[in-house]
Amino acid sequence: MKRDADTHRIFSRRALLLGGAQAVLMTGLAARMYYLQVIESEQYKLLADENRINLRLLPPPRGRVLDRHGVELANNQQNYRVVLIAEQADSVAQTLDSLAELIPIDRYERAKVLREVKRRRSFVPVTVAENLTWEEFARVNVNAPDLPGIQPEIGETRAYPHGPTMAHVIGYVGAVSEKDLTGDPLLELPGFRVGKSGVERTREEYLRGKAGVSRVEVNAFGRVIRELNRREGQPGEDLKLSLDAELQIYMMKLLADESASAVVMDIHSGNVLGLASTPGFDPQSFNIGLTQQAWSDLTSDPRNPLLNKAIAGQYPPGSIFKMMVAIAALEAGVVSPEQKIFCSGHVELGNQRFHCWKRNGHGNMALVDAIEQSCDVYFYDIAKRVGIDRISETARLFGLGAETGIEIPAERKGLMPTRAWKKGRTGEAWQQGETLVAGIGQGFVLTTPLQLAVMAARIANGGFAVKPRLILDTQEDGVPPVELERLPIGRASLQLVAEGMRRVSNVPTGTAFRARINDSAMALAGKTGTSQVRRITRAERETGVLRNDQLPWAERDHALFVAFAPTVAPRYAVSVVVEHGGSGSGTAAPIARDILIKIQEIERAGRGPQVGGNTSLLEDRG
Repeated sequence: MKRDADTHRIFSRRALLLGGAQAVLMTGLAARMYYLQVIESEQYKLLADENRINLRLLPPPRGRVLDRHGVELANNQQNYRVVLIAEQADSVAQTLDSLAELIPIDRYERAKVLREVKRRRSFVPVTVAENLTWEEFARVNVNAPDLPGIQPEIGETRAYPHGPTMAHVIGYVGAVSEKDLTGDPLLELPGFRVGKSGVERTREEYLRGKAGVSRVEVNAFGRVIRELNRREGQPGEDLKLSLDAELQIYMMKLLADESASAVVMDIHSGNVLGLASTPGFDPQSFNIGLTQQAWSDLTSDPRNPLLNKAIAGQYPPGSIFKMMVAIAALEAGVVSPEQKIFCSGHVELGNQRFHCWKRNGHGNMALVDAIEQSCDVYFYDIAKRVGIDRISETARLFGLGAETGIEIPAERKGLMPTRAWKKGRTGEAWQQGETLVAGIGQGFVLTTPLQLAVMAARIANGGFAVKPRLILDTQEDGVPPVELERLPIGRASLQLVAEGMRRVSNVPTGTAFRARINDSAMALAGKTGTSQVRRITRAERETGVLRNDQLPWAERDHALFVAFAPTVAPRYAVSVVVEHGGSGSGTAAPIARDILIKIQEIERAGRGPQVGGNTSLLEDRG
């Protein structure tokens, strides 16, 4: 009995110890559960929700680009596209074969889709085709029951209603590259597009807008179960340009068959009303993706359709530059308006002969006569007397040889040479013969069509430093945003040059008389320019047999013309450059005339910019 009692006591102690241990363990478990489920419940609920709920960015609609009257130049249109969900297709390859019978799918696109299907999870949609026509999209929808895994969708894509007409100004959007990344998560969204050129690029953030957010519930594999809520993004802002769509379309038609450019600007506000460069290109092709062949065609075209010639084409200005030489000489006092210089057809400098375009010469020429008839010998003489440094200094005052600051990328600055420039560039001293050549706008001198328009505007507005403006602000259209600085040039010098330009186009002996405007209320004042791209041999000059139209296209002279109109109360300045166009008077001047007629007709019809200008040619604005 005693042994049984001892055994009972030992068992009871062990049971008590075991029970105590269990009690301690259960208490610890209970405390831990209380800690996790009560004290830390919010934190773990948040972690669970983060695994269950995904936040997805929603790309905002891109802002539109408008002309001065609100005409859409770039907008967003419905994008009819087709995606493939691999897990719903019995055979991805067979589904693509069936789809290819309804819409075009080339081998490259097919291979790309198959790679994406292998790379992504089977439930993630893969884009097969975008930017389908309505007919193609309808065919896919009708046949959708027989296309397992295929899902038609409607999204948005950038569209350019005027195609090549506005391409060099508006630019285009394209896929995000590594250098475009700025930390904005929007840029990392598949298929997102950013501005690559034109105002699409310079005003990218303004047009882009702010992303929206969609909260979706997903399972453990990342599959979307349902959308919980969404907050739409902030659309990009609309961008209003100074361009007049009607004028721009007209200009592109005039230049359509040439490798050329033209600029029209308001001489008081600087608003650029037309900025054309031909040939153009289709900006939509960059949005949807260029084929290798299409890219090769664009880059190998000798007329360079991707170059915005209006701001990046650099050309010797030819005889247009004579106006800068005239102003420099007048301001330096090395020539008077009445002083005459005899033109025999050439001048001698050392053992070199510098020819006038008129083989037998012009005879005695005063300054206005020399501008009217574009006498080379007259400007050889005064250029030699005034010197290259003062000529270049004057030209820069009128906007030549420097970027204008227009709000589109890739502008070139041209070149106004000086003695110091040549010494620093080549290590050689400037030669007097180079001054003579520069005096007629050849040699080292380079300008852009936009700069030439600015030069003409500053002459026409009485010597005010107007600058080109493409993007309109909140002020009334046509009103200068700031008070214009007046150039340190005497009014008498400007009036003489302007009178010479008037006679160029309105006197029978003027070089552009055939391209005049007969309506006196719309009459233009202009200056022709023909710049050589090769050296004329002595034999060619003596025989006079070889003409521009007998040369290969790339060896023909460039044709240039600048003008302003009307001659009374000037309002508009224009520049036209036709690459290898031959004669400035025969090729460029008629184009400029037609452009100035068009913009004045638009104004008369009440569709042009409304602002008061000078009441007479070069009237003092105080």
